[in-house]
Amino acid sequence: MRNYDSIRHVKGESYFIDDLRIPEGTLYGYVYYSPIAHGKILEIDFSKALQSKGVAGVYSAKDIPGENQIGGIILDENLFADEEVHFIGHPIAVVVADTYLHAKEASKKINAIYEKLKPVLDPREAAEKNLLIIPPRKFELGNVDKSWSECDYIVEGKTDSGGQEHLYLETQGALANITENGGIKISSATQGPTNVQRMISRVLGLPMSKIEVDVQRLGGGFGGKEDQATAWACMAALAAYKLKKPVKIVLNRQDDIRITGKRHPYSSDFKIGLSKEGKILAYEATFYQNAGAVADLSPAILDRTLFHATNSYFVPNVRATALSCKTNLVPFTAFRGFGGPQGIFVFESAIYKAAQVMNIEPAEIQKANLLIEGDEFSFGQKTYQCQAEKTFSQMESDFELEKIQQEINSFNDSNKLVKKGAAVIPICFGISFTTTFLNQASALVHIYTDGSINISTAAVEMGQGVNAKLKHIAAKTLNVDEARIKIESTNTSRVSNTSPTAASKGTDLNGFAVIAACNILIERLQKVAAAELGQDDFTKITFKNEKVFDEGEPTNLTFKDLVNKAYMKRISLTAQAFHSTPDINFDTKTNKGKPFAYHVYGAGIVEVTVDCLRGTYEVDAIKVIHDFGESFHKVIDQGQAEGGIVQGIGWMTSEELSWNSDGRLITDALSTYKVPDIHAMPKEMKIEFLKDSPNDFGPLRSKAVGEPPFLYGIGVYFALMNAMRAFNPNIEVKFDSPLTPEKVLLTLYGTDVGKGL
Repeated sequence: MRNYDSIRHVKGESYFIDDLRIPEGTLYGYVYYSPIAHGKILEIDFSKALQSKGVAGVYSAKDIPGENQIGGIILDENLFADEEVHFIGHPIAVVVADTYLHAKEASKKINAIYEKLKPVLDPREAAEKNLLIIPPRKFELGNVDKSWSECDYIVEGKTDSGGQEHLYLETQGALANITENGGIKISSATQGPTNVQRMISRVLGLPMSKIEVDVQRLGGGFGGKEDQATAWACMAALAAYKLKKPVKIVLNRQDDIRITGKRHPYSSDFKIGLSKEGKILAYEATFYQNAGAVADLSPAILDRTLFHATNSYFVPNVRATALSCKTNLVPFTAFRGFGGPQGIFVFESAIYKAAQVMNIEPAEIQKANLLIEGDEFSFGQKTYQCQAEKTFSQMESDFELEKIQQEINSFNDSNKLVKKGAAVIPICFGISFTTTFLNQASALVHIYTDGSINISTAAVEMGQGVNAKLKHIAAKTLNVDEARIKIESTNTSRVSNTSPTAASKGTDLNGFAVIAACNILIERLQKVAAAELGQDDFTKITFKNEKVFDEGEPTNLTFKDLVNKAYMKRISLTAQAFHSTPDINFDTKTNKGKPFAYHVYGAGIVEVTVDCLRGTYEVDAIKVIHDFGESFHKVIDQGQAEGGIVQGIGWMTSEELSWNSDGRLITDALSTYKVPDIHAMPKEMKIEFLKDSPNDFGPLRSKAVGEPPFLYGIGVYFALMNAMRAFNPNIEVKFDSPLTPEKVLLTLYGTDVGKGL
């Protein structure tokens, strides 16, 4: 199996926004944004910028013909700050000039006077001041208050998990042009073409039918281009609309890091109750989500935190409360896992602390509480085709968990300053948009008279391999060679009302739509073949390897022959089909329902080595049994799993976002923000596909793979903690990620770093 897009990337043949051939006379935009985290705009003067070399225009809130509003879930996000600014990076205007450098230079000549207001940066402080994006959300199961009296152990604690920069290879960008009917055609680096179309329509006051959004591919997304690509596309569209010329905006790397949203930081409290046998009887958690300055996708992300608050375990009594807290930082946004990892980290921290109190291994608690068939989640859905115990058991046996622990103990007994640690991490992740109406997709399939095939869907290719998967699905359904098939760019004029490519649903939704469209064409071709062959029952006509079979016997007809005969008979060789995920629902008033089509399960072992003198560490191995369903493209699935794991490791270890007291991001460059490099890769990464795990709810019985593997990275945190405790059993365990080398040293030695060695 091959991922054709990857081959093109390596050869430099793939087109991204900055590779597109630009029309003659294209102008370039640079965004002027707020230098303070919170304040009022008292005066602003664009005159010197307008007189600057090459400048064609400067556009701000007063120049918007429609609405100055791009909020999706909540209408609280203006395109340009008008009277107040709410975070450093809040766009105020876009400067347009004949070159990017001229536009950037002119932006420095904008004179603005602000009245500074005290920023709120901490989500707990925001909660105390009732600065909330939406009212608190709460999921409950059983009777938590009553259950505490039945517990032999009750453990409480606090966790903090940091944000994470997407650091996609291609920064945010868009290229807008005017069409002959007074509309806009825009190439955008977005995961949500329809959202871009809708917001440009709102900002310009034009019908959506006059806005065409095209996405060839993205140089990475990870959720960072689901909602946050919209603003830059709207700015480019506004400038193009005003100037009647093409306008291109591409953020430079540092601006992209400074002014775009990231994974939400969370601060959380937990309380867990267990029996002497290690059964979890009750769990209570409160999540304080740092939403940033506006809603963006925070309410939906908050919900997914609640949906995954108990990870892969059955807990009969649960109360999980979540608050989306408004602060004066960049609007935080979607990131791989969409709030799920933050909730799971809290629960695994609770298990870890409970194991300390009970003087047992966390794996004993994990194993004793795994979900089984028919168990109920706190939101009312029950498990179906549950693979939690199966993946855990196979992980234990295949990777010899007991032997690994014995070897680690032996190593630690023989080494004073270098210690090893291991941890187990089971995972459970729900697949579907939890906003039910988003679970829909369409596909458009053309067969041409030479037998070649074009497919258009809502899926956006961003390195995850969805184009290769859709090509395989179509080839398998039509029984033709993949070489015949071309996947078109994602375009709102070919496929309307698209859901974003997110929530790990790109292949599922669009794959089913492709199958449905192909089946329409198959039936048409079957009828043509039946007429040619004198067969009364067209259902007895089948296709295999581009050959036509009648009642299982080969005929002289080929796929190409049949296509031409259909054309000559004036039979349509184009089909459009629609798919919506069946049997899902969720009532946001009762917080009960069946929001997920299915769950993905898995279990992994993480092994690490810590240099307790320096605080540095290495990930020795990550070994995983993962539930891929019936994988039909193992190359892509394994690549997604490996990439997700490493990104999860980064979130738990080196990727630390830091803001100063003024709300200024101080880790705004690759010299200060540390993403995993080749040296941070696990020395051994073993990913085994769970056998006999068909999925009735995925195309070709597969399962989604984009987000779930990220969760294995969480195990690295607890493996490091175990290695640290092997060196100093008396350390104060604080659940504060990422666990950087600096934090390792401070935890091992406190304020006496380096003494007594």
